[in-house]
Amino acid sequence: MGTEEFAVDYDYLIIAVGANVNTFNTPGVVENCHFLKEVEDAQKIRRTVIDCFERANLPDVNEEEKKRILHFAIVGGGPTGVEFAASLHDFVNEDLVRLYPGIKDLVKITLLEAGDHILSMFDKRITAFAEDKFGRDGIVVKTGSMVVKVDEKEISTKELKNGGEITKIPYGMAVWSTGIGTRPFIKDFMTQIGQTSRRALATDEWLRVEGCNNVYALGDCATINQRKVMEDITAIFKKADKDHSGTLTVKEFQEVMDDICERYPQVELYLKSKQMRDIADLLKEAKGDVKKESIELNIEELKTALSKVDSQMKFLPATAQVASQQGTYLAKCFNRMDECEKSPEGPLRFRGEGRHRFKPFRYKHLGQFAPLGGEQTAAQLPGDWVSIGHSSQWLWYSVYASKQVSWRTRAFVVTDWTRRFIFGRDSSRI
Repeated sequence: MGTEEFAVDYDYLIIAVGANVNTFNTPGVVENCHFLKEVEDAQKIRRTVIDCFERANLPDVNEEEKKRILHFAIVGGGPTGVEFAASLHDFVNEDLVRLYPGIKDLVKITLLEAGDHILSMFDKRITAFAEDKFGRDGIVVKTGSMVVKVDEKEISTKELKNGGEITKIPYGMAVWSTGIGTRPFIKDFMTQIGQTSRRALATDEWLRVEGCNNVYALGDCATINQRKVMEDITAIFKKADKDHSGTLTVKEFQEVMDDICERYPQVELYLKSKQMRDIADLLKEAKGDVKKESIELNIEELKTALSKVDSQMKFLPATAQVASQQGTYLAKCFNRMDECEKSPEGPLRFRGEGRHRFKPFRYKHLGQFAPLGGEQTAAQLPGDWVSIGHSSQWLWYSVYASKQVSWRTRAFVVTDWTRRFIFGRDSSRI
């Protein structure tokens, strides 16, 4: 590929370049660690694993050096790091030990996590099960270990549970999986549009980059800057007060309630958190012991009623599930652009006239999985439903296959699983 730059005119630009690995500027990470972002990373990891076993199997290597070479360190106890540790354990113990039986007892896998537990974003039952299973499988889990430096053959960690003591850990291969950072291209663009203080591109609820009319962004490179109710409280009051009386009745407020909940999803979340059936309960709480039908609020009383609503605002996680839903939403918007231009379907414009062209993006959490190896998976689904074990593994298989982009790729994935079950994993060097 050439390095010549060229310009492309556009009507609409959609940015979906993902993110870089976040190294937290830790010395030696870029030079000595493997990552889990691109296809090239996976190929490099596979080559390195095979090379470690080949080197350790040489007759002139002493046992101490063999132990170092066969020590695989994974930094980061999130879902990606945990899944990789489990997959590596299965690959080593189900496939490689048959090819290298003389050194199988020297293999060691260590998972380093700076926090108190791995999978901290999951239910505590899943966290406890994962830590217990890894202990039984021989995967060493070191929590409270913050990596401060990575050398060619050693990882230096600060042991937070031991007063910050520095410990050096010899390793043969290190994999870094500690979160995401901003790509240089995104940093440059953010500088151009005045968003230099952010971690990711700020968009509105329609995934449009703030400060740009025809530029959209989705996935890990962007974050939705949800507008606060209190920023628009005066405009909301004026829009709802149709008789210009200076006060709002429950009936007047309920007429715009659907638009408010659609524009500001934190309102609905707040009502659910307080176990309130509708907005009338919230207004009654602010007004005191008054019958619902006789409630009237002025602007200051409405501010008091909604003052805590914005506490329910939440940032979306940087997951494929979010990016997939955003892509589907944006595609539907573009496909229906002409239709919605004539007949807008979005909520009321509280600071303007008419309605928004589209409904804002709404993320629907469908659950999350954490494969733990040995054909066992932990699943946390909506409604606080937790499942752990072999049945969840088959659920993960079905969901994973269904999320492929075509029947062709589904067939490839299922065929690959079947071949692995029958013949084992391919351990040839690529």
